[in-house]
Amino acid sequence: MTADPTADLIRALVTHMQGAPDDWKSLAMVISLGGGRLSETSGYAYSPDGTVSAIASRPSQIKPAVDAYLADRYPEGAALPAKFLVQFDRDTKAYEITFEDTDPMRWKVTPDTFEAVQQELKPTLG
Repeated sequence: MTADPTADLIRALVTHMQGAPDDWKSLAMVISLGGGRLSETSGYAYSPDGTVSAIASRPSQIKPAVDAYLADRYPEGAALPAKFLVQFDRDTKAYEITFEDTDPMRWKVTPDTFEAVQQELKPTLG
């Protein structure tokens, strides 16, 4: 059986996710790449009762899965995206991955934008 880099990536994010309550239903995690290297993760877990929790996964813990995923999607030497968004629904196992090739400010959370970004990133999968 061959490894599935996408499944491995999602599994790594979930396994190493910090900040989510046990009852989370879906997640949205932004993985930022600086100079082609994993630099940070941030996002939200969404619970059935409407609670939104800030989450992150330690980059050093997910780096192997991120590297394998990117190697599977991009030929060696190709320009990597500035960041990408992983959305996952725990119940349906549906996911979507959105790439941002050039704008490192996309999905950036600030005091003025955090509520809008929480809603923008909320998965609507399935």
